[in-house]
Amino acid sequence: MSTFEYVLHGLGTAMQWHNVVFVFFGVLIGTVVGVLPGIGPMSGVALLIPITATMTAGLGAEEAATSSIILLAGVYYGAMYGGSTTSILLNTPGESSSVVTTLDGYQMAKQGRAGAALAISAIGSFAAGIISLIGLIFLARPLSAVAIKFGPAEYFSLMVLGLLAISGLAGKSMVKALIMTAFGLLLATIGIDNVSGVERFTFGVPELYQGLEFLTVAVGMFAVGEVFKTILHREGNDGELAKINRILPTKQDLKDSAAPIARGSVLGFFIGLLPGAGAILASFFAYIVEKKISKNPEKFGKGAIEGVASPESANNAASGGAMIPLLTLGIPSSGTTAILMGAFIMYNVQPGPLLFQDHPALAWGVIASMFVGNLMLLILNMPLVKIFAKVIETPTKYLIPLIIVFSVFGVYAVQYSIFDLLLIMGCGLVGYFLSKNDYPLAPLVLGLILGPMMENNMRRALTISNGDFMIFLQKPISLAFLIIGLLWITVPLILKMRGKNVLVNEEG
Repeated sequence: MSTFEYVLHGLGTAMQWHNVVFVFFGVLIGTVVGVLPGIGPMSGVALLIPITATMTAGLGAEEAATSSIILLAGVYYGAMYGGSTTSILLNTPGESSSVVTTLDGYQMAKQGRAGAALAISAIGSFAAGIISLIGLIFLARPLSAVAIKFGPAEYFSLMVLGLLAISGLAGKSMVKALIMTAFGLLLATIGIDNVSGVERFTFGVPELYQGLEFLTVAVGMFAVGEVFKTILHREGNDGELAKINRILPTKQDLKDSAAPIARGSVLGFFIGLLPGAGAILASFFAYIVEKKISKNPEKFGKGAIEGVASPESANNAASGGAMIPLLTLGIPSSGTTAILMGAFIMYNVQPGPLLFQDHPALAWGVIASMFVGNLMLLILNMPLVKIFAKVIETPTKYLIPLIIVFSVFGVYAVQYSIFDLLLIMGCGLVGYFLSKNDYPLAPLVLGLILGPMMENNMRRALTISNGDFMIFLQKPISLAFLIIGLLWITVPLILKMRGKNVLVNEEG
């Protein structure tokens, strides 16, 4: 079948009534997650995995996986839309990739142009979503075809690259990020070894024989950790909400935004492809590019509509671009795609080169649902801007109990284990203390997910080479991945030693 026929089949899957409902709820929840400061797409997706498992209980295995991933992907790119609302109205980013939007978005709001800023960010996000979707359609199959030729040595080195890339650009300290990566890999070794049957780090606790469940750790670290942070720091939305008058942008606004939206979308898409780069780097680069090529760079930071259009397009395009390494190579390029990968594995679906061969309905259904979701987001965000703005005012006293209820009942519904409920609270406390001390959580989750796959591929490669570690250097593709991974870590360090500022990614 041609790519066009696969896309049509995918649209058929995405347009099934229950999947349309899942797309709608995904993008709606994603927008709300983006609007609420502090929660972010990582916590939102982690929190909803157990709920989707319950919602799809009556469907067949393949259908349940497709519907769940469609909803979770909707939350991911929906959060990118919602994050701009608080940035523009409150000068508080809803999630990290909307930090740049505050620079000009809030200034526009203070000038009485909040509606135009929100509308342009919605239009830019829609355009970026479509551009990244076109890129995803055309790059998915060729990349899968290349990746099918990878052996265990190439896969191991690719996963090392994925881990080093996220560690190299995660958080404020590379050392802390590498510590968290190693910690994640250590947690992945807990349980009974598949090859030898030996217990590892179980300390005689039967519940640990199967290893730590990714879902419990992710929900605990992100969602429950956020609850502890909010309670202990008494965080709330104290900023004054800017008034929204006219929602539709003027012809001049559209004219000024068209080129920045196109540039931001293309730039964001290609940055999203890179493991570890993420939406925050995409939005920073897009803003810097617009300021560099502008005839009036002095207007940036004072309410320039280009300063909203370009970064908002870039962070949405990056979320689409980030789906390509996840679906075609089985390598997450950000914290949120790492959690999405965990959801795939939970449904016994392995993302990677064989995904399009073994589960075409799922792969193309998810891709097609992103078009439906982006259309829904545009329809939702333009007229309902004022309603989403009201969500910002939700008191913390209502929000915290809801997150705890979803976390506890969600994990229990999937695991049926009191041990997991205790573990989720323990992970919440650990997650709070780690993030409080600037230890990024994304590398830990990625280490936990990739750990078992890295170990299996390393063992298979060493079996082929009779225990000779040189196999990883003798295979050209494997060697290339290891060299790129090494450069990813050393180049920022060299730049830092020379006193240069290095952009870091704390994307969720």
